[in-house]
Amino acid sequence: MAKVVVGMSGGVDSAVAAYLLKKEGYEVIGLTIRTWNSDEGYNRCCEIDDAREVCRTLDIPYHVMNCENAFREHVTEPFIRNYLEGRTPNPCVGCNRHVKWNNMIYRADVLQAEYVATGHYAHVLKKNGRYTVKTADHAEKDQTYMLYQLTQDQLKRTLMPLGGLDKESVRAIAAEAGIHIAGKKDSQEICFVTDGNYADYINSHADTSSVREGSFVDMDGNVLGKHKGIINYTVGQRKGLGIALGFPAFVKKIDAGKNEITLCDEASVFANTVTCGELNFMSIPAPAAGDEIRSNVKIRYHHKAQSASMMITDEGTLIIIFDEPVKAPAPGQSAVFYDDDGCVMGGGIILS
Repeated sequence: MAKVVVGMSGGVDSAVAAYLLKKEGYEVIGLTIRTWNSDEGYNRCCEIDDAREVCRTLDIPYHVMNCENAFREHVTEPFIRNYLEGRTPNPCVGCNRHVKWNNMIYRADVLQAEYVATGHYAHVLKKNGRYTVKTADHAEKDQTYMLYQLTQDQLKRTLMPLGGLDKESVRAIAAEAGIHIAGKKDSQEICFVTDGNYADYINSHADTSSVREGSFVDMDGNVLGKHKGIINYTVGQRKGLGIALGFPAFVKKIDAGKNEITLCDEASVFANTVTCGELNFMSIPAPAAGDEIRSNVKIRYHHKAQSASMMITDEGTLIIIFDEPVKAPAPGQSAVFYDDDGCVMGGGIILS
């Protein structure tokens, strides 16, 4: 049977992925991608002790790979830069392609392994002669939104054995296999922002001397009050604005150049049209400029995909026109396009 390198995060999902693949007869090797350490020296994303113990239980080899420089280059530095420029990034998307998969495949080549695998809830399959990911059988755990930037070369070597399972089943399999982290809680935050406070992280890890108070304005440009610095806000935000206007106010736009944040009522935060860049296509080749495509589009991880028409411009950006308005599309987040079978057609970063 083929050899496979499994990315071991220290969580129950990757542990069960390794267990199931070994049970199928694969020669399994565990690999932890060490991406960061907190100031206290605790690596939450890659909990090496738990991963090592899982591999000991499963009687499989275990390796640790230091990728902190790549993580800083492709994840934390762009994360900080995006917030300073008024965007709301999704760091997991870039991390998957540029840090996790790149380095898992590199190590797989060194170890002469044919495949890499993870504990993501998704299916890898071939459609239209191309590799793609398909939504998990249990929608509440589906992670395809985070995977849309993976390349064809990465996907053709990837196994994802959890696509047909729900979390309860995964925990039951782990308990039956004697895996000690069967009941371990899922991490809910971005791995390197352990307390969930993005502004504190940015202030601690970057020169924020340019971050200063600025103006809240309405959609006509009239000044409404003062904000405490654009890194503290995201498009669509309602709570914690620190201003009372007599109606529920939402962040409509963040203008880093003017240091202004536009506020509006709830109806005005909806939009019909979204423009995307940094495109990657999976189940379809990149369309030609002017070609119109129908798809179902998610504009954030927990957004229910909505039907839309899409067209590539001569400049290489993608214009998405939704059949019904979507709430608070945020520059920096990803728009991911699905076909009616739940397969990812592609995706891109929201520009406006």
